[in-house]
Amino acid sequence: MISKIKVKHIILSELILLIIFSSVLIKQNIDKDTAIYASMYDAEKDYIKWVNFDISSKALEQAYKYDVASQSEEVKINWIEVLAYLGHKYGGDFSRYKEKDMVALVDKLKKKEETIKTLTEGMKYYDYYYDAYSAVLGGMVGNYKIEVADETAPGGKRWEEKYGLKVFLPFAKYYPYSHFDDFGVSRSYGFKRKHLGHDMMGQVGTPIVAVESGYVEALGWNQYGGWRIGIRSFDKKRYYYYAHLRKNFPYNKSLELGSIVQAGDVIGYLGRTGYSSSENANNIQTPHLHFGMQLIFDESQKESNNEIWIDCYDLIQFLFRNRSETVKDVETKEYHRVYQYLDPIAEHYINHSIYKYEDEEFEIHIYE
Repeated sequence: MISKIKVKHIILSELILLIIFSSVLIKQNIDKDTAIYASMYDAEKDYIKWVNFDISSKALEQAYKYDVASQSEEVKINWIEVLAYLGHKYGGDFSRYKEKDMVALVDKLKKKEETIKTLTEGMKYYDYYYDAYSAVLGGMVGNYKIEVADETAPGGKRWEEKYGLKVFLPFAKYYPYSHFDDFGVSRSYGFKRKHLGHDMMGQVGTPIVAVESGYVEALGWNQYGGWRIGIRSFDKKRYYYYAHLRKNFPYNKSLELGSIVQAGDVIGYLGRTGYSSSENANNIQTPHLHFGMQLIFDESQKESNNEIWIDCYDLIQFLFRNRSETVKDVETKEYHRVYQYLDPIAEHYINHSIYKYEDEEFEIHIYE
């Protein structure tokens, strides 16, 4: 029979081992959390330094529909909050997305069983996903005004106020294109690098439109991107890059650095320029638009090794639902949108042709 003293010693030893084991686990979790935080944020300035945007077009579409439909209801659904909640649930991996998860979440919110605040109180990284997804999607949904067809109105059009998608596919309406998810594939011209954009193959001369309202921050020739345009969103979080534009006639002729553009305005024309230090060279074999989106949480990220470019494939799939119709001016040979548009965020800039910004020498250093 084991003595009582020996039993006490055994129990005490087990407790000590349990405490040591628990301490190790706690430390591992702390180290893990520290590592996760360090990978997401800059240690000194505390801004986001990494984003893997992989929300599927299906999830984007469903969340968007809930947002728009709820505007006439008591409980308003914010699509970015919904996506951020699911982003935390999936650890940022939307290959795990199930529609029933979004349905269940929205159902709770609509029935007032929960709010986003109460649902996310224990979610340590919810704020990260909300800020990251807001950087991508923040200017895309809201109120705007647009002309619509109306045979009874003067000129066959009238203005209508709407709530919904404020951004457009970069290809004008009725123009064909093909694409696949080519983000991150290898490129070798100039130096070995990853492809930090999304290629959309189409016909030379296809009108290219501004995805979001903003101001022109880069315009001209680059040996990688050829004739290219860089447009910054008004909140400065997104930099849109349109490259390989048409030889001899790449842009809307009215554009210059600082010009204001509205979402859906024609900004240029598809081509195959680039891969040459000599201006106006057609060295791209397949005509296409190189479309890129860079996220900027701190101005130090503009031209550095810390640039954040995102995979736009699913975003482009989602934007197909909104395309800007264009028409050609036979005299100037320019294309213009058929239905005018007014973005309230840009409205106070409309009467000024130039947007004043500090860095007039801005150029993105990674192009194609």
